Amino acid sequence: MSAFEAGAPSPEPFDALACDIARFQGAHIEGFARLSAARGVDLERVTSASQIPAVPTDAFKVTRVAAFEEGRAEITFKTSGTTAGARGAHEMRDVSTYDAAAIAFGRRWLARDLDRSVPVVVLGPSPSEAPDSSLVHMCASFAEAFGADAAPSYLVTLDGIIDLATFDERVAVALAKGEPMLVLGTSFAFVHLVDALGKASFALPPGSRVMQTGGYKGRSREVPPDVLRSDLSRAFGLDQRRIVAEYGMTELSSQFYERTLFDEDASFGWYAEPPWARVVPVDPVTLEPVADGEMGVARIVDLMNVDSAVVVLTQDQVRRSTNASEGFELIGRAPGAPPRGCSIAMDEILGRRATITG
Repeated sequence: MSAFEAGAPSPEPFDALACDIARFQGAHIEGFARLSAARGVDLERVTSASQIPAVPTDAFKVTRVAAFEEGRAEITFKTSGTTAGARGAHEMRDVSTYDAAAIAFGRRWLARDLDRSVPVVVLGPSPSEAPDSSLVHMCASFAEAFGADAAPSYLVTLDGIIDLATFDERVAVALAKGEPMLVLGTSFAFVHLVDALGKASFALPPGSRVMQTGGYKGRSREVPPDVLRSDLSRAFGLDQRRIVAEYGMTELSSQFYERTLFDEDASFGWYAEPPWARVVPVDPVTLEPVADGEMGVARIVDLMNVDSAVVVLTQDQVRRSTNASEGFELIGRAPGAPPRGCSIAMDEILGRRATITG
């Protein structure tokens, strides 16, 4: 991370670090050791991140994925509650690495041009209201790192009620001072805001930017990304390229960003990776990488996941460009049941017999 912020190459090769972390996890996480054995992978002999078995995100719901003793976590992030039942848990023995990585890459795609702290508004609950949300924690870290105020404004309650009066006040103060604002929020909160505003708007000061992230989880009507971007552009009086989407998940320690704020050639829906993470589309059955330009489920190598799973298998569909500099496109969730490869990996982690049929 220090090398990245200094614009220098990494002092250690990505694959060597990934394999070292995998060996550590294999020695301390029983489920990962079972998964590796079921795949016939000798972690002492792996030389590439591509050889490391991926842990499905669903594993975080049914078993403990942590390389340290219970009770030693500084913080435990949990996935959003759903009608499906169990919430996934991602334990952090030390949250400082998570924070440093989030701030370093967040600054690159949200705030690299800012020469001073700016007013930050979070359209989401405060950390005291949602202490186990990784997204809320990240937004609070950004407010502290980039914000001009000792106490940032958290303007949405857990029930989805937006404090429009305080938002209006914060915008007015920023306009009077000529200060650009950073507005951070979830997709469902922004939909609530757009619905509440109707034809009205909160024209943000020049130079402002918006980060929107997260799904809807049944808490609002779902809106296609291009429609929400257009609605926010109108509501805030901003060019659409100043509305940046972030992609992350509880089971990861790294995040990914659209490059539209700083790259005029970047396309919406395409995301940049930090040098400590890789997103690889794989076939949902064989889990083998697919060709550039083809769609697959996201296999993510995250070197920041030192104490959990250095390689995570998601149910999100992605595709990589034939132009490596464009990163990857996020297409959406895989429809229906979990991809067959995810289900088999879950069986192997839990010690059940896994087979491939049909």
